[in-house]
Amino acid sequence: MEYNTEREHLIIPEYGRHVQKMIAYATNLKDKQEQQKCVNAIITFMGQRNPHLRDIKDFTHKLWDHLFIMSDFKIDVESPYPKPEKEKLEEKPEKMAYPKTKIKFPFYGVNIEKMIAYACTMEEGELKETMAGMIANHMKKDYICWNKAFVDDSTILKHLSQLSEGKIKTHIDFKLIDDKDIQKPKTYKHTKKKGKNYKHKKGYKRR
Repeated sequence: MEYNTEREHLIIPEYGRHVQKMIAYATNLKDKQEQQKCVNAIITFMGQRNPHLRDIKDFTHKLWDHLFIMSDFKIDVESPYPKPEKEKLEEKPEKMAYPKTKIKFPFYGVNIEKMIAYACTMEEGELKETMAGMIANHMKKDYICWNKAFVDDSTILKHLSQLSEGKIKTHIDFKLIDDKDIQKPKTYKHTKKKGKNYKHKKGYKRR
């Protein structure tokens, strides 16, 4: 009995062992015309076995790339697309730069700080005060969502002043959104599992 662990390693497992064997057979063909004919048939078969690739743009290009990869770049046939370079595929991707943004109050998030920074550049007037009020309301919602507890309005206005360095203020008559209008985060209580004979117990009432 032959085990998979003893067989040749599958380069792209999604195509299966038979496709890899067909590509290996085509790679060893000496007759160029016969080899090209064989490769074209394999490409058609690969497309039929993987119909999900048809939803991908230039899926035929992807099939040809996979064929060259599965042949270990040894097959030499005419392709309607440029042959992929082995060296580029083996190159390690460049390390992505991760944004290191220091957030003064994590529960408000970076978007609030961006909104405040934009509001600071606005001209003094009613529009700027309205913007400050909208930001303050959003800050209160975020605070409650993060801490799962209500917060005093003066705390929110104090944080707004700190984040804007005193450059934006709400209107003197402005009032923050009422606590009852903010949806509290859901809390889940552990409920005891009822057995299948629970309804037969004394005192059980059908609802």
